[in-house]
Amino acid sequence: MKKHGKIISNEELLQVMEENRNTIILDVRESAEYAFNHIPEARSLPLGELEQRMDELEIESEIFVICRTGSRSDLAAQKLTAAGFERVFNVAPGMSQWNGPSQKSVNE
Repeated sequence: MKKHGKIISNEELLQVMEENRNTIILDVRESAEYAFNHIPEARSLPLGELEQRMDELEIESEIFVICRTGSRSDLAAQKLTAAGFERVFNVAPGMSQWNGPSQKSVNE
């Protein structure tokens, strides 16, 4: 299985967030997973919708793709790279091991 080449750890993503660079954290889990717990500035874009919604992303941005374990985000990173995005990083191990800031979506 081909894997996306650029991988960063959860800790490295935390450092990027602290630097406030112009980045996109792209959460490719399902909406329900995202609602339950996500990184505050992460953008929800489920893997199944990625190809239809790629035009919502700025092609020159640094994009950090995250899922629960790093496998869906790996696939998403490959799709983005194939579509011409050059600064795409897969975050591993992802939300299953995330210790940084997180929040729930409140829709009661």
